Amino acid sequence: MEYALGIDLGGTNVKTLAVTARGRVLAEASVPTGGTNHPRWKNAVRNAAKQIQDQLRSAPAWMGVAAPGLPSPNQRCIAHMPGRLPGLEELDWQKAFAFPRVIPVLNDAQAALLGEVWLGAARRAQNAILFTLGTGVGGAALVDGRLLRGHLGRAGHLGHISLNPAGKRDIVNTPGSLEDAIGNSSLSARSGGRYCDTEKLLAATLRDDPEARRIWSDSIRALAAAIASLINVLDPQTVVIGGGIAKAGPRLFVPLRRQLARFEWRPAGAKARIVPAQLGDRAGAFGAAWNAMNFRD
Repeated sequence: MEYALGIDLGGTNVKTLAVTARGRVLAEASVPTGGTNHPRWKNAVRNAAKQIQDQLRSAPAWMGVAAPGLPSPNQRCIAHMPGRLPGLEELDWQKAFAFPRVIPVLNDAQAALLGEVWLGAARRAQNAILFTLGTGVGGAALVDGRLLRGHLGRAGHLGHISLNPAGKRDIVNTPGSLEDAIGNSSLSARSGGRYCDTEKLLAATLRDDPEARRIWSDSIRALAAAIASLINVLDPQTVVIGGGIAKAGPRLFVPLRRQLARFEWRPAGAKARIVPAQLGDRAGAFGAAWNAMNFRD
């Protein structure tokens, strides 16, 4: 049976899926990368791919990759990813695997969105955006059925929109960004050192800690303002929210929907669907596989 091999390269693990054109998973494997600062991640990718082929006793018809960084315009490599995963920049995956077809490369958030549109929370949507809420805030956008890439591949970095022009500049120099308003990386600073991750913050809100409740409320209000703004720009039918912070479930989505009822422009009562991601840590591999099967050089 023909299948696509989707490879999702993360900082901790390489996730691989063998998927048919109808979305049936034939096999999967996950291999530790050994960390983001060591070149052994390449061996992890090869081992994960070999595990799949050994299970199925056949080679894939297509291969696709999801990885952090900015993909090149021709989608053959990651063009920009400084300081992490040495050897990733400019790596031509087709040559590295001696594969007969182009192995197209996506940013990890782009791949996750395509996976959710194919088989997950935004299935069959033509206009959708995705947020991954965790250490930082990743994102991607699908507009009229096409993945938004932009001139340099920067399109879709939704976490780096500005909510406060007088705010501190984030890692890409955006002042008062969404990432700094809700990401785990800034929580210690936002809470005066009281909380280092959102899970502990939420635990404190359940104890009716007023400061924790204020910080969480401010974070949700910032996210709602960002989503409302992007709805005005991109007009999605579905907004998918994933990542570790999304595991808060109703404690996130109930107040978020309440805030959006205040902020969102809703012509004739129409509103965007706000939904949790469904595919978990498989989303990027699903999206990479779909992209490979539908890639046109």
